[in-house]
Amino acid sequence: MAIFRCNKCALLQEQADSLIGQNYACPNCGNLAPVYNAMFFIEKLLDKYFQAQREVIRLKSPAQKEGATPKLSTSPAAPADFDVFNTDHLASEVQHGPIVDWFGRKQIKVQANMRGVDTTGFFDEVAMGIGQNLPVLKEVLEKLRWAQQKEYSSTTIQLDKKSPEDAAAISAFCQQLYDFSFVAKCFHNRAENNIRLILQTAPTIRDFFNGEWLEWFALVTCLEYTKERKKRFSCARNLSITLANNESYELDVFMLIDGNLPICIECKTGEFRQNIDKYLSLRKRLGIDRKNFVMCITGLSDEHAKGLTAMYDLTFVNERELAAHLSRLF
Repeated sequence: MAIFRCNKCALLQEQADSLIGQNYACPNCGNLAPVYNAMFFIEKLLDKYFQAQREVIRLKSPAQKEGATPKLSTSPAAPADFDVFNTDHLASEVQHGPIVDWFGRKQIKVQANMRGVDTTGFFDEVAMGIGQNLPVLKEVLEKLRWAQQKEYSSTTIQLDKKSPEDAAAISAFCQQLYDFSFVAKCFHNRAENNIRLILQTAPTIRDFFNGEWLEWFALVTCLEYTKERKKRFSCARNLSITLANNESYELDVFMLIDGNLPICIECKTGEFRQNIDKYLSLRKRLGIDRKNFVMCITGLSDEHAKGLTAMYDLTFVNERELAAHLSRLF
């Protein structure tokens, strides 16, 4: 369907699809105006609606002191009982609003993934468990990912060469995977000292073990940091952006502190070197300070991370040092 709206007399009229993109003479006043695809028209209308909705929320916030300079953007405050691991209040247009506004001022289009920050599921809990003990649990992740890629129905984790502490940690983790339905079944074979995991085939589970767990880990690490310091924030995961030249990117984790301080975290569980130039260019285009554009690379040694940070206008950290780096930003 095509829509014509006169820029002079405001006449709104449905037109034939064949006229999309052409200038059309208004039957009311004769003014020439373009005919739009209806979806384009609706998108613009919705943009204005959500912008107005965010402005209403801003105006309802406590009045600023007389003479104070108003902020360009307002980040929604988290509720007093904000539970990092169990909330869906982040998965809303209003929560993402300041981020949309921030990119909009740079003439960058944004498509937010609302479910990407809904922590009412168990992805966040399992991801934090992995990130906090990756050296021990890495073998389990690799076996699960390999079995999924090969379309196997199960994988086996051997415990006989593990220390008692590591074996106990792996057993508890595998049981957690079963309790939260990340695997279909979990068999502890004490006689052969191994654990057999029957795989789930759901795409979300496959994506999680294929590296998406690190995005959840980075997101929750940011949320814990902002909650601890009582910061106002907006957050997004899997944020799709389109630059003015139509180049598209997906940002793994994006946080906006107090409406004007951006933090961008790109998460890599595998090879990352071929992407350095891309992120260098993106950081400059977004105008984000190098310390706030973070490459979180699993398995990277602290020394290697420091060396890469010294070489490039990006900040490199491993999963162990991400929280420490965030604490140094303020």
